[in-house]
Amino acid sequence: MADRNKFGFDALDTGLPSKRRERSVGPMGAAVREAAQSLQETTEAKVEMRRRNAEDAKAFREAEAEGLVLRRLSIGDIRTDDLPRDRLELEAVASSDEMEELKASIRARGQREPIEVFADAQGRYQLKKGWRRLTALKQLYLETDDPAFAGVVARIDGAAAEDRVARYVDMVEENVIREDLTFAEMAQVALAAAADPSVPETDADALVARLYGSLHKMKRSYIRSFVYLLSELGPALQWPRSVTRNLGVEVARAMKAQPGRIASLRRALAAVGAQEDQAQVLADFIADRRRSDSGEARPKRERREKYEFHVGTTKVTARRGECRIVSGDDFADIPKDRLMRAIRAFEAALREEEGNPRVTSL
Repeated sequence: MADRNKFGFDALDTGLPSKRRERSVGPMGAAVREAAQSLQETTEAKVEMRRRNAEDAKAFREAEAEGLVLRRLSIGDIRTDDLPRDRLELEAVASSDEMEELKASIRARGQREPIEVFADAQGRYQLKKGWRRLTALKQLYLETDDPAFAGVVARIDGAAAEDRVARYVDMVEENVIREDLTFAEMAQVALAAAADPSVPETDADALVARLYGSLHKMKRSYIRSFVYLLSELGPALQWPRSVTRNLGVEVARAMKAQPGRIASLRRALAAVGAQEDQAQVLADFIADRRRSDSGEARPKRERREKYEFHVGTTKVTARRGECRIVSGDDFADIPKDRLMRAIRAFEAALREEEGNPRVTSL
């Protein structure tokens, strides 16, 4: 008996065998079904790709903010005028044998270590670490005109510059760890930070603890001695990098004990023409202080046949009974009375006691 239909009555009995209708998928239906399945798979793949791209973008931004992203920048896009360098006598360093060795290494093997930069308020890249590497690449590009040296691999610090002192710490950290900075250079960084209007702390002595917190307290004490030395002597100390640790610390101690002699020390240092003479003046200053403490009379200096030095463009040669001054001035054109006043002032300055702070102006 045939099954009842949905209307509730039996199918007509025709006496013929009943056949079920086969519902196979036709070519068009199969194509539509395959297209729908493919579209669903594509949509799921795109959703997954977007999710992964978003995760990668987030990870990249985080890495960039942490300074973990390296980029190749043009050497001409890197500025060095925001932070003062942690090295003194930059021109001497740029032309030193060590710079030539670094250039030879980069020429043979390429730049192995990235520099580090940050964006200033105007969005320009400013150098934080790697002054020697950047300088070597610039020199190589000028010498060879090779495009390989026109770019520099740099790590970009994307952190906000909320703490200006942190910039100084990052700048000196690498060289401090390598012990590549002299005490005078480390002291100069503290003085530069104290003079920076963006740094709230104006006491260079106090900044030493923040800038060099990773160093032993004894080394920080040495740096403070050089801070005092540089701040008191200023440009009169013409070769601060050549002052050894012990000499600088002893001179600073003597200056604090006898501040009345600082003015005469400045004058003596300003008149020297070589590093050796500067070291001798500093050593004599310490010896005089020791003799003063012990009450000993100052011994006569070992007489030299002659010595020479420069004051600006004027060359002075000193020997027994003679002080020769050579300059571009025409002394015959100077009125006699003015020249006589200058000579009298010169003689008065020679006979001036070391403890007298008065300075005679020629």
